[in-house]
Amino acid sequence: MAEIVYPPVIGAARTLFRALDLKIRVEGAERIPRTGGAVLVSNHISYLDFIFAGFAALPARRLVRFMAKKEVFDHRISGPLMRGMHHIPVDRAAGASAFGAAMKALKAGEVVGVFAEATISRSFTVKDIKNGAIRMAVAAGVPVIPVALWGTQRLWTKGRPKKLLQRHVPVTILVGESMHPKRGDDYDAATVDLRTRMAELLDRAQRTYPEQPQGVWWQPRHLGGTAPTPEEAAQMDEAGAKEREARRQA
Repeated sequence: MAEIVYPPVIGAARTLFRALDLKIRVEGAERIPRTGGAVLVSNHISYLDFIFAGFAALPARRLVRFMAKKEVFDHRISGPLMRGMHHIPVDRAAGASAFGAAMKALKAGEVVGVFAEATISRSFTVKDIKNGAIRMAVAAGVPVIPVALWGTQRLWTKGRPKKLLQRHVPVTILVGESMHPKRGDDYDAATVDLRTRMAELLDRAQRTYPEQPQGVWWQPRHLGGTAPTPEEAAQMDEAGAKEREARRQA
């Protein structure tokens, strides 16, 4: 397919990263296959995660097609960009369409990016994930590649002001060993394994991060930060979902 939008967007992002002197560290990029389909599954802590998760695939000269909620495609600014980069819209009321589009991309040899937690983790830990990534990989006969991001939440995350022009922020991107689920496997057990791998990668990213302050909002509670605990974050997500439903009903 023609790539008119994606390369210029990548170029602009790289220029901005250099201007802001972001300290981006990527480990394990060689685990992204140079050819063929793959499902890349990342944790989700920032509205910018698709940029940085996709950054991990650049050394392999791959462009990742991310699955993102339909509302992003409906936006007057982000929508044309998302469509131009051939990302995949997800309408949660009609998930079969997104699954079909992802399968088509995988079978065509594309890398499909998935944020299996569905929403941003306010606790900055890995939330429970569903087995959709595993099912897609099995159906398409492709590997699953776990990825952990850390530092991106400092730029723009849920419930915090945007700091898109903040300088010198370290960003860590870790790519894990690929998984190769197959037909006949227990999909739920494979999903638990995937979440465990993601959590281990994230923990390593957090503990090796260049900055280890105490009492800051962007650190998880178990590392001395003031982010919500997973339980508190779940309650906040539930309250937010109820508010959105009430607005829709109104």
